[in-house]
Amino acid sequence: MRILGCVKEVNELELVISLPSGLQGFVQVTEICDAYTKKLNEQVAQEEPLTDLVLLPELFSPGMLVRCVVSSLGITEKGNKSVKLSLNPKNVNKVLSAEALKPGMLLTGTVSSLEDHGYLVDIGVGGARAFLPFPKAQEYIRQKNKGAKLKVGQYLNCVIEEVKGNGGVVSLSIGHSEVSAAIATEEQNWTLNNLLPGLVVKAQVQKVTPLGLTLNFLSFFTGLVDFMHLDPKKAGTYFSNQAVKACILCVHPQTRAVRLSLRPVFLQPGRPLTRLSCQHLGAILDDVPVQGFFSKAGATFRLKDGSLAYARLSHLSDSKNIFNPEAFKPGNTHKCRIIDYSQMDELALLSLRTSIIEAQYLRYHDIKPGALVKGTVLTIKPYGILVKVGEHIRGLVPPMHLADILMKNPEKKYHIGDEVTCRVLLCDPEAKKLMMTLKKTLVESKLPAITCYADAKPGLQTHGFILRVKDYGCVVKFYSDVQGLVPKHELSAEYVPDPEKVFYTGQVVKVAVLNCEPSKERMLLSFKLLSDPKKECAGHSQKKRKAIDVGQLVDVKVLEKTKDGLEVAVLPHNIPAFLPTSHLSDHVANGLLLYHWLQAGDTLHRVLCLSQSEGHVLLCRKPALVSTVEGGQDPKSFSEIHPGMLLIGFVKSIKDYGVFVQFPSGLSGLAPKAIMSDKFVTSTSDHFVEGQTVVAKVTNVDEEKQRMLLSLRLSDCTLGARATTSLLLLNQCLEELQGVRSLMSHRDSVLIQTLAEMTPGMVLDLEVQEVLEDGSVVFSEGPVPGLVLRASKYHRAGQEVKSGQKKKVVILNVDMLKLEVHVSLYHNLVNRKAKKLKKGREYQAIVQHLEESFAIASLVETGHLAAFSLTSHLNDTFRFDSEKLQVGQGVSLTLKTTEPGVTGLLLAVEGPVAKRTMRQTRKDSETVDEDDEVDPAMVVETIKKHTLSIGDMVTGTVKSIKPTHVVVTLEDGIIGCIHASHILDDVPVGTSPTAKLKVGKKVTARVIGGRDMKTFKFLPVSHPRFIRTIPELSVRPSELEKDSHTALNTHSVSSLEKIKQYQAGETVTCFLKKYNAIKKWLEVEIAPDIRGRIPMLLTSLSFKILKHPDKTFRIGQALKATVVGPDSSKAFLCLSLIGPHKLEKGEVAMGRVVNVTPNKGLTVSFPFGKMGRVSIFHVSDSYSETPLEDFTPQKIVRCYVLSTEGHVLTLSLRLSRTNPETKSKIQDPEINSIEDIQEGQLLRGYVNSIQPDGVLLGLGPSVVGLAQYPYVSQYSPSKKTLYNRYLPEGKLLTAKVLIVDHRKNLVELSFLPGDTGKPDVFPASLGLPLLKQEGRQIEAEERDHKREEEKEQKNEKRKAKRNQKGQEEAQLPSKEKKEPQKPHAKKQGKRPHLGSGSEQERMNKKQKKAALSEEDDSGVEVYYREGEEEIDETSVLPKTRPAEVPRLQLSSGFIWDVGLDSLTPALPPRGESSDSEEDEKPQQATQKKKSRKERELEKQKAENELSRIEGALMDPRRQPESADDFDRLVLSSPNSSILWLQYMAFHLQATEIEKARAVAERALKTISFREEQEKLNVWVALLNLENMYGSQESLTKVFERAVQYNEPLKVFLQLADIYTKSEKFQEAGELYNRMLKRFRQEKAVWIKYGAFLLRRGQAGASHRVMQRALECLPNKEHVDVIAKFAQLEFQLGDAERARAMFENTLSTYPKRTDVWSVYIDMTIKHGSQKEVRDIFERVIHLSLAPKRMKFFFKRYLDYEKLHGTEQDVRAVKAKALEYVEAKSCVLED
Repeated sequence: MRILGCVKEVNELELVISLPSGLQGFVQVTEICDAYTKKLNEQVAQEEPLTDLVLLPELFSPGMLVRCVVSSLGITEKGNKSVKLSLNPKNVNKVLSAEALKPGMLLTGTVSSLEDHGYLVDIGVGGARAFLPFPKAQEYIRQKNKGAKLKVGQYLNCVIEEVKGNGGVVSLSIGHSEVSAAIATEEQNWTLNNLLPGLVVKAQVQKVTPLGLTLNFLSFFTGLVDFMHLDPKKAGTYFSNQAVKACILCVHPQTRAVRLSLRPVFLQPGRPLTRLSCQHLGAILDDVPVQGFFSKAGATFRLKDGSLAYARLSHLSDSKNIFNPEAFKPGNTHKCRIIDYSQMDELALLSLRTSIIEAQYLRYHDIKPGALVKGTVLTIKPYGILVKVGEHIRGLVPPMHLADILMKNPEKKYHIGDEVTCRVLLCDPEAKKLMMTLKKTLVESKLPAITCYADAKPGLQTHGFILRVKDYGCVVKFYSDVQGLVPKHELSAEYVPDPEKVFYTGQVVKVAVLNCEPSKERMLLSFKLLSDPKKECAGHSQKKRKAIDVGQLVDVKVLEKTKDGLEVAVLPHNIPAFLPTSHLSDHVANGLLLYHWLQAGDTLHRVLCLSQSEGHVLLCRKPALVSTVEGGQDPKSFSEIHPGMLLIGFVKSIKDYGVFVQFPSGLSGLAPKAIMSDKFVTSTSDHFVEGQTVVAKVTNVDEEKQRMLLSLRLSDCTLGARATTSLLLLNQCLEELQGVRSLMSHRDSVLIQTLAEMTPGMVLDLEVQEVLEDGSVVFSEGPVPGLVLRASKYHRAGQEVKSGQKKKVVILNVDMLKLEVHVSLYHNLVNRKAKKLKKGREYQAIVQHLEESFAIASLVETGHLAAFSLTSHLNDTFRFDSEKLQVGQGVSLTLKTTEPGVTGLLLAVEGPVAKRTMRQTRKDSETVDEDDEVDPAMVVETIKKHTLSIGDMVTGTVKSIKPTHVVVTLEDGIIGCIHASHILDDVPVGTSPTAKLKVGKKVTARVIGGRDMKTFKFLPVSHPRFIRTIPELSVRPSELEKDSHTALNTHSVSSLEKIKQYQAGETVTCFLKKYNAIKKWLEVEIAPDIRGRIPMLLTSLSFKILKHPDKTFRIGQALKATVVGPDSSKAFLCLSLIGPHKLEKGEVAMGRVVNVTPNKGLTVSFPFGKMGRVSIFHVSDSYSETPLEDFTPQKIVRCYVLSTEGHVLTLSLRLSRTNPETKSKIQDPEINSIEDIQEGQLLRGYVNSIQPDGVLLGLGPSVVGLAQYPYVSQYSPSKKTLYNRYLPEGKLLTAKVLIVDHRKNLVELSFLPGDTGKPDVFPASLGLPLLKQEGRQIEAEERDHKREEEKEQKNEKRKAKRNQKGQEEAQLPSKEKKEPQKPHAKKQGKRPHLGSGSEQERMNKKQKKAALSEEDDSGVEVYYREGEEEIDETSVLPKTRPAEVPRLQLSSGFIWDVGLDSLTPALPPRGESSDSEEDEKPQQATQKKKSRKERELEKQKAENELSRIEGALMDPRRQPESADDFDRLVLSSPNSSILWLQYMAFHLQATEIEKARAVAERALKTISFREEQEKLNVWVALLNLENMYGSQESLTKVFERAVQYNEPLKVFLQLADIYTKSEKFQEAGELYNRMLKRFRQEKAVWIKYGAFLLRRGQAGASHRVMQRALECLPNKEHVDVIAKFAQLEFQLGDAERARAMFENTLSTYPKRTDVWSVYIDMTIKHGSQKEVRDIFERVIHLSLAPKRMKFFFKRYLDYEKLHGTEQDVRAVKAKALEYVEAKSCVLED
């Protein structure tokens, strides 16, 4: 049987292996591998050690996971089973054959020999030679082997890299990344016969059982995971079909049952187990509850800390006879002892046997030197007596130690089986060596025992025994091999000339310690015992009292609670001590909680002794301090402390001038107010509290006075990345809360136990008890009396709530002090979305609950609750009001866990403060594009200067090889870079050019450029920073030839310009850099400075490749791609691997489903934002009941472009279109118009809607047919609702075409079984009455009659046409006005049918949206079945006279649901030809008939009209209404830019852009050259016009002219503003960069650019711009620039940073009143009142000129009048008076 095990112990001749289920086995030294056994035999034959043979302890270490095979099951002398195992690869991998080996397989093997180029590895597969090349072993040797070569017999986890010769030769790799990521796949063809333990597989949960899970893996296999091997963090959250990763533990050879583990430690092969023992091994536990009992295995128990423990069947009772299974029902409690720890199961193993529970010792580790032990004599041998001390513990009493004197015949005194009491001399648990003494004096001695040199304090008296007697004195030995010398002069009060005659070896002596040096392990002793017994007794009791040292870690028992903390007893001697509340935790709030829930009798582990004076011991339990002391990072004296050191301590006391911080060793220092915080400190007590844990940086040390000064500023005391420390603090805080929960769960109260079980995220059904005045809701306690559940007003979520109502709520937090549960009614929190979350991804969240040190927020996307720390540092406790988070505020969180653990919360870290929002944050699915990753190898040496220039030839050594570039070390240690495109002249597609170069290879290259490490741009040689660039090299053969090299283009302003040299359709060779799975594109590089992207959909037309692109495309591979175009948003080239990307009619392309609209179709997106729609009729060649079932968003589909009209493409997914070669059967043909339909044809379609006169059936995207009710069913249902029930929208039906009327665009259908051959639409089971035949016959006759009538009408119309020719057209407008009333009068329910094929189609599309819903009968209906005249819309007019078609005149806005008859055509103006000849005739007639009087009246009217117009023109308030009006105005005010701009706007409103341009040009010529500002206004307007309506070229031309005629800076700034307002951020950024080069001395440019970046949310870039500005601008401008940038930070960025900038500036220039004034303004706008007052207080205490002071006092007074109380105003006046008096006193003096 093959099984996975873990090395538990390593002895010289055997390994002890821990196996699953608490078993253990043994591996003999000869079962490692054949090569190792051969070496052992050689050594035995030679009888001397071999140099290259390594012992087992050097080859194996505890915790290593090994694959074993059971070689035999033996029985020991006592009848116990013994499992013998083998690690020999020949036995383990026996089930594999050479042919079965596949790349990617994870095997174990042992090193069999060292060769020239690598190692031969024994993988135990017959006929296969495995080789491990040196490069593949380098990483392992460096990281795991401490740089030493691999030894024969060394056990390795290997991944097969390559298989040659049908498995004859195998190449291996042991790199950590390959091994840990190795997963067994179907492609590797594993079977149940050769499945090996230790393989990691992807599996799917099949079933969740009480005892564990059943999994499916490798497609066909099933395995079991027992409850002990579930992931502890996810236990209880598993569900069917969940995807998991599992590790195979064993396969039963007979039953083929596979056991697996889901524990994370097994899922990374090659990684050793870290937890190798149990903390409380040997501990005896009372009342341990049974968790579960398994009749053939044993029982599981639940320990107090919540972890599981296991007892085997044999350990549940003293013997089989008295075993009672009834005693092990779940919940029963037993007394037991932890006897072992199973590493494989991470379980403590228990025993309930009385003998084991009562045993004094269980393991060698439990026995301490100097201890008294009882044992039984086993054997008496010449080398001493063997004594049995415990179950598996034996000790030796050497002959010297059998009695106080030497014994010749020990067997006379001791007999086998005698009980003896011994004292332990030495115990070595690793070697299982125990030495003891039976010397009576030593056994009965009451003096303290010396077990280490540190115990030997001068003056101490103790017993020892003489080890050696020399002429210079005696060597006395104590316990644990501690020994000391008694010099000759200390042997006695009298002189001893010959010690050997007086003393003998083994003699027990009493000695006094004179001196001891533990570091040198030297001790001086004396036999002269001066002290009297009384003093000795006192000294002994004092020693016992002082048995605890400062800095020692102890366990304590709580005795009682006092006001300030806990009175405790230090175990084991019960020394009284005190543990203050503030020292219970690093988190202030948690300290109070722990104090509240700890009670007398509770034990606390790992508590630190802080100080001890006069018997008063002070303790501390802060994890930060405990780990500092454990790690030895705590200086013990002032001599060890240096400025710059970071120390962890706690606040001892708080004074007005600063804070005193004490460290664990007792040293303390002062943090003055000035360097206490980065923020301004008004009151020290606002920032810190006594007992708080802090990190301090030593700034100054005065060793003489034993003083030091400390800084507590965050900027000085950072301990690492903000996110890491934040997560650490959160984890620690939540673990402590979990500890509090376990304390609560042990209380008797049901209420407290219920609260302990409640965790955030739980959903409860509660009944509302009452709604309080403040809007919060209290819920009834339910079954638990006294339980308070409350939802705040915010968490009521605006719902109407009444008493007694049932509501679903989610728990946010449990207040463990007030015993209240905070809940929320928000729907999105109660009904969380089951969406997969990604670790490390940024999510938007809303703060739902705030605690002191952490907050709970809900993810906007899913509603999951996540906790994040409010502090990122121990010192980070003070917040201005403006910085404090509030419930409901939006934050950006980066998830660190994706599954809620025992706390019920996901763990997260908050993103930048700038991303906080006050309202609910929007879903931000677009992540910012990743910055270029920088090769660390290139950054190391960037400081080095070089003297290279472009074209130089250089030689170097390849340092490292990356996918798209090679790093080379040149002479003088300069680092150079060769891009993949500069290695070969002709790159074969699919190869990786960088693989041609090997690490360590010498190369000759030519310098072709230099890359700046700050900007990543290639600089010209003339650039001053060129000497600090990374040389870009080329090793192309053509480049290395004389005078043929090229240089990289370094003069382009941006990479955007560089990519413009590539034309769409051009083919390029590019190199794959990485596959971006999130953005779904391949990132490639064409050249060192040109990057590209290949959208996933443009990589292939094969679904297989698109599904697993990472299998097809290798990193570094060369690809041939076609240029599609530049990506406007970034400087990337968009490429395609499938030729030019043209979405033209007839093209086939890959798209991604965006949206699925039921009964309508799909919306598909293509790269570059193009969208298309697929009708339900074009999804497949064969319609189905659920045509859209297989389509989900993000699914990739192959589309055929049917039409490109409009902004949305029309697509088809029919196989006959997308892949015509397949010639697949077309069951349902395409029907695109009524022409495609024949009478009598059988067609299938989807029900569109139920209408009053029948059922509408969709036959194609724009074709709908009608089945009148008599032709729908042979039954006659009385209720119309049955139609809606049995003919829902989207139902697939077969219909027969009865009539196709092309003139009316009408298709009549029948669904009757007799016509279609299909069952009736209504099931016979309904028992409906049959429809009478007469009705149908009459209907048919009517229809035939109607047809004949229609034919006659047609003939008549033809005749009429011949006669009238054009008259019919002329009558149409009037007809339109009259006809619509006709049908309404005749029959209410039906409306006219619109003619014209195109109109018919348009209307059919509209029906889908609104026109034909079942109840609503308004709008326009398509089918009109009576024989009335057709009503034609305006579109029916002939196309020969388009000018005459009247436009629809809209009075105001357009209302979609207005009837067609309410729209009236506009009358043509006089003088133009009218719409009809008939209209003209009556007009002419009336003109002739007018009388003279009428003519007079008309003339008078015309004159009145003229005078009215003249008056209006004279009115100064009149707005110009025509071009003439404007011409008149600009003539009167030619220099007014406002008039010219209005004139331009007038033309733009009429979309006459050319005219607007002409007006602008006129203005520029007309306005006087002195009016610079007026001219500039027109230029700006022209720039605006070109930006909106012109091309980039026309804009550039105007801009260049504007720069010539105006002040250039103003024009540049205006254009930048234009770009920003029109959201052309890329162009704006490039323009600013040009400005920074041209106007680098202008501070306005820097400030504008900074503001632009801040508005874009690029705070980091803005900070860099400020630094560059300070480098470029003269010093006198610095203060203004910093102040301006600080202002911008206040308005657009981080207010806290702004404050810091102002504070820094003002600390350097305290008398700059202008800066003070701006700071005050900004704080008034953006800060709290307290902050404003703090600044005013500081200003009025400055020593400035009286005039300036008066200004500030006045401002302060104005502020208080506006915002303060009467009292505040009086206080300011008093301060002003005080200042005046002080000044006058100075003047008088």
